[in-house]
Amino acid sequence: MKKLMMTFAVLFSLGTAMTTFTSCRETNKTDVERAADDVGDAVEDAVDDVGDAID
Repeated sequence: MKKLMMTFAVLFSLGTAMTTFTSCRETNKTDVERAADDVGDAVEDAVDDVGDAID
């Protein structure tokens, strides 16, 4: 009985740890993608501003 409870405790801990690592990675990926989009938008705006200044 004690062995079975330890097995469930280890599996639960492993599942919790894997969920935490996966969710952190997804959050960071989303933040990185959002930052990349912001930089891309800023570059496009700068190109438009330079184009307007030249014309």
